[in-house]
Amino acid sequence: MSFFPRISIKVPVSVPLALFMAVMLSGAIDAQNKPKKETIDFNENCLKCHGQSKYKYLNPESGSEVTKRMYAETIINRTEFYDSNHKTFKCTDCHSEEYGTFPHAGNLRMESKYACIDCHGGDETYAKFQFEKIESEFHESVHSTKHSEDFNCWMCHNPHSYKISVRSEDKIKDIVAYDNAICLNCHADITNYQMLTDKVNPNIVKKHEWLPNQALHFKNVRCIECHARTNDSILVAHNIQPKAKAVRRCVECHSTNSILMASLYKYKVQEGRSKAGFYNGVIMNEGYVIGANRNYYLGILSLIMFGCVAAGILIHASLRILKRKK
Repeated sequence: MSFFPRISIKVPVSVPLALFMAVMLSGAIDAQNKPKKETIDFNENCLKCHGQSKYKYLNPESGSEVTKRMYAETIINRTEFYDSNHKTFKCTDCHSEEYGTFPHAGNLRMESKYACIDCHGGDETYAKFQFEKIESEFHESVHSTKHSEDFNCWMCHNPHSYKISVRSEDKIKDIVAYDNAICLNCHADITNYQMLTDKVNPNIVKKHEWLPNQALHFKNVRCIECHARTNDSILVAHNIQPKAKAVRRCVECHSTNSILMASLYKYKVQEGRSKAGFYNGVIMNEGYVIGANRNYYLGILSLIMFGCVAAGILIHASLRILKRKK
C-alpha cells in the first residue's frame, strides 16, 4: 500500500506530439546541413593530395614513386572545410571536372574563380543576405577602386573555410575575433599584403597609437567599425573607406547614437527589436558601450547607493529631531 497520494496530470496530446515534431525537424535540418557520404568520398580523391603538406605520385619515366611538397595556398584543411558554409559541396561543383585527371593540365591554373554573386545573386534562398547590395558596396570600397579585378571576394572570404554562422551567435567577442582575423590575414601578414601592392605593410599597432586603451578596443570592436561606412540593412558593411575617412572621434561610438548600434551590436539589437519593439530593443540591449547605453548592474548598484544615502540622511534627521525634543 502506498502512503503517497496518486497524482494524475493530464497532458494534452498536442504537447508530446509537438515535442516529437520538434525533435524530428531539428534532426532533419541537421541532416540537410551535413555532407553526404558520397560527397565526402568523392572529395577525398582531391584531399588525399590537397589535404596534406605533401603528395606522392608514380613517375612513369623512372618508374619510381616521387614525394613533393604541396604549396601552402593549395592545402585544404578537412576539418575547417566540413565545418564551413560550403561543406555539402563536391570539389567539382566549383572547380573543373578536368581536375579528376593527374597530372592536372597546366591551363587549369587560368580557370576563372566564381564570385559570391555568381551563385547567390538573384536567389530567393539567400535574399536575406542581400548579396546584390554587398556587391554594390564592395565595388565602391577602397579595396575594389584601388585594386580592381585583382581584389575579389575570396581575398577575404576563403570559400573552403568561411562560416557565416559565426555572426549569428550571441557572442560578440567571437564575432570580433573572427572578423578581425579576416582583415589581419593581409594587414598583419606581409606575404599576403604584397600580393596586391609593393608598399611596406604598415605596423597596425603603431598606426593606432593615438587610440586610447588600444588593446581593449582591438579585443572588443572590429576593424570595420571605424574603417567601413555603416549600413544597417546588410549583415556586414563592405564599403571599406580610405584611411583618411576612418572614424577617429570617440563620440561616434561613445554616445546614445553610437554607430555600433547599426554595426557590431545589430546582431543583438535586431533580435530584441522583434521581441520588445524597436526602441526597447535598442535601449535594453545587453551590449554595453560607455556613454552609449545603460548597464543593468551599474543601474542596480546606483540604486543601492542612492538608497543607502537616503537612509543615512533619514536616520541622521530623525536622531537630530529626537535630540531636540529631549
